[in-house]
Amino acid sequence: MSDEHLDVVRKASRAVTAPRTYVFDHPDVERLLDIVLALTGELAVTQERLDTVERLLTAKNLVQAEEIEAFQPDSQAAKERLARHEALLARVLRILHQDIAAMQASAATAQAGGQAARDH
Repeated sequence: MSDEHLDVVRKASRAVTAPRTYVFDHPDVERLLDIVLALTGELAVTQERLDTVERLLTAKNLVQAEEIEAFQPDSQAAKERLARHEALLARVLRILHQDIAAMQASAATAQAGGQAARDH
């Protein structure tokens, strides 16, 4: 994942200020559910947009379904798709990045507290 895409996740992670509320007994189940729901939302939006584009193109006789299936992207399109894939992963895995950031902050606080105690 590129630094630019991870910055999006970092900004979203900082925007969350309230402590997480868990519904299930195990936080990992909650994390997995959050990821699945994020993916489901992304997929639903993508399917609707794709359906709209395909219907418009077909209605105007600009493209047929077979052409869509046979399409091979050039290198620029492939790079753009990769960037979109990375951004999608950043959004979907946001919850894990937030948890990692919280653990790192907690470890840094604990380490700073331990260092301060040794300095006295």
